[in-house]
Amino acid sequence: MVSREQKRGVLHEKLQILRSVAHSHAEDDMSIISDASSYIKELKQKITKLNQEIASGQHAKVCQPLVSVEVLENGFLINVFMDKCIPGLLASILEAFDEIGLSVLEARATCTGSFRLQAVGEEEGDELIDAHAVEQAVVQAIKKCRAN
Repeated sequence: MVSREQKRGVLHEKLQILRSVAHSHAEDDMSIISDASSYIKELKQKITKLNQEIASGQHAKVCQPLVSVEVLENGFLINVFMDKCIPGLLASILEAFDEIGLSVLEARATCTGSFRLQAVGEEEGDELIDAHAVEQAVVQAIKKCRAN
């Protein structure tokens, strides 16, 4: 059978753990519990605030395009994905390719609900284009299309 002193010792130990977790400087048991309760309320408020930030961040992220450009032996593989399809987006991206001197050899696009484009392109003539320039051209075309 556990003695009263052992129970009191275990309770004191648990209160000290609670005190350290709640960053309390209180000495008596009731103050430690009160500080812990306040700390829990503070944490709940932080969680609520973070959940709101995440929700608004995800809303903003939904419209963010995913653009990847992979260098191939004779050109580039361009992948574009957006959760939302914007009218004229495909034409805008193809015009951007034209402007930087990228000739599209093959392309697949879907515009039902979301927007997906997979294109293989190569440089026209002797102009050298790097993958970053292609990616930036696509991003700018998307921004331009959104503005219209």
